[in-house]
Amino acid sequence: MKHIRSRDNPGFKRLRALADDAREQRRQGLSLLDGSHLVAAYRDKVGMPECLVLSERGSAQAEIIALQARFSGTESWLVSDSLFAELSGVATPSGILALIRIPAAPETWAGRASCVLLDALQDAGNVGSILRSAAAAGIRDVFLGKGCAGAWTPRVLRAAQGAHFDLAIREQADLVQVVENYSGSVIAATPHDAAPLYSLDLAGELAWLFGNEGAGLSPELLARARLRAAIPMAPGSESLNVAAAAAVCLFEEVRQKRF
Repeated sequence: MKHIRSRDNPGFKRLRALADDAREQRRQGLSLLDGSHLVAAYRDKVGMPECLVLSERGSAQAEIIALQARFSGTESWLVSDSLFAELSGVATPSGILALIRIPAAPETWAGRASCVLLDALQDAGNVGSILRSAAAAGIRDVFLGKGCAGAWTPRVLRAAQGAHFDLAIREQADLVQVVENYSGSVIAATPHDAAPLYSLDLAGELAWLFGNEGAGLSPELLARARLRAAIPMAPGSESLNVAAAAAVCLFEEVRQKRF
């Protein structure tokens, strides 16, 4: 096991650059997974990481020792607890990280199955939660437009809880082009000039559009939506958080198609 004790170490510097920089992640095609759950999910659904990174405290934990045994032949680095905390960025570091190669989405897309398009969603928790809901609803293709939080940043990964590995995620997507090439129905989640969600026929293939937390969907995307859906709420209620709204919409599609 390689020991790293200095932040001047070239390997540590490389990890630190990836820790929360979406542009650097896209440039290198690499990211960091934090915690046993995400590391195990990647192993089960994608394959071996580039390397494992353990803190001194984490290397003595029974759960991490057992997990590390599943990565025979994978390079492992041991770093001091203080350096590990810089990489982890959470109040209580997990003790294990994995440097992974970001899974590539298929180059071609038929444009027929249901999918999710996110328009400038800036909150990492919202993006991660929507990815988790999409995977749970059986939707595979997710498109993140410009202005979205980076899909492979730590907060998004934590919020999605492994959903990334069941999805084909395309970042920096031209959402207008995606909807123009889509063969199913394009549906916008919006409270403006919209029909109640539960009155709509959602039995076909759908491209769901979810917009920015404050500004909503861009006019260009709204203009291309054949359907507009609003979630009925109690009088006087504020609009739902976009992640909660997405979950309601996606599982109404599931309900109609299954039942």
